[in-house]
Amino acid sequence: MSAAPAGPRGAPDVRTRFAPSPTGPLHLGHAFSALTAAQLAEKAGGTFLLRIEDIDRQRSKPEWEQRIYDDLRWLGLEWPEPVLRQSERMAAYDDALELLWRAGLLYPCSCSRADIYQAASAPQEGAPLTGPDGIVYPGTCRPADAPARRTDRRPGGALRLDMARAAGRLGDMPYMETGEGGPRSVAGPAAMMVERIGDVVLQRRDFGTSYHLAVVVDDAAQGVTLVTRGADLAEATPIHVLLQRLLGLPLPWYHHHRLIRDETGRRLAKRDDARAISRYRAEGATPENIRRMVGLA
Repeated sequence: MSAAPAGPRGAPDVRTRFAPSPTGPLHLGHAFSALTAAQLAEKAGGTFLLRIEDIDRQRSKPEWEQRIYDDLRWLGLEWPEPVLRQSERMAAYDDALELLWRAGLLYPCSCSRADIYQAASAPQEGAPLTGPDGIVYPGTCRPADAPARRTDRRPGGALRLDMARAAGRLGDMPYMETGEGGPRSVAGPAAMMVERIGDVVLQRRDFGTSYHLAVVVDDAAQGVTLVTRGADLAEATPIHVLLQRLLGLPLPWYHHHRLIRDETGRRLAKRDDARAISRYRAEGATPENIRRMVGLA
């Protein structure tokens, strides 16, 4: 097996994680991510954690969760029990939302995706800007005053982060990344997030939270010191660093690994069932075969 990238220097307890959603079969890209995280933890004498990100209750299924455990154990991975499951942590996310609401940083939003596209595509707006969550929100529902100063938060609806208010409380936001080139400090002014990222959703009306909020709260709860994930999530990292600072949470290091792609150059998705780990298992592949396929052996 090839050497894993170096972990954070000076970090006495490297704790990293693999955090899949039980909404379909794990594929070769998942195998690469899980094995990379496990290698980073093993090389540093640290801990590999598993988290089940199942806030999407409609798409998350028990059979997919069980297959995650089966596939990862077949690959030879182990993790501490019990496994953290996001569906059991809604109270923690609600506490974080309440803190941000009371700070005057959230506001309700009733816009649909179609509303946002129409507003952002208006002739006077020019070409819509896109960020980590797609089209940058044009601010249709953003109030002139902070809602927390006028009323109590109502549960169940969508809530957005007022990025301008949040960025106004912070200056530069440095964080550490590590990879094959060694560790490096990444810094950028929070103010640039107003235009490039916009008012991200922190509570979806159908989830009660959002990926951005849940992942930050859970990384802190699990004591994660090194966030290991694909390069496609690198542009979301400033959002997470900003939330960590607003919520007073520890700042982990980040490792964004390469993506596994198909013959056409597209990154793999759960629709790529032909590359599902379980299918390779059924066809007689070994864990070592999988490692070679993703370039880790």
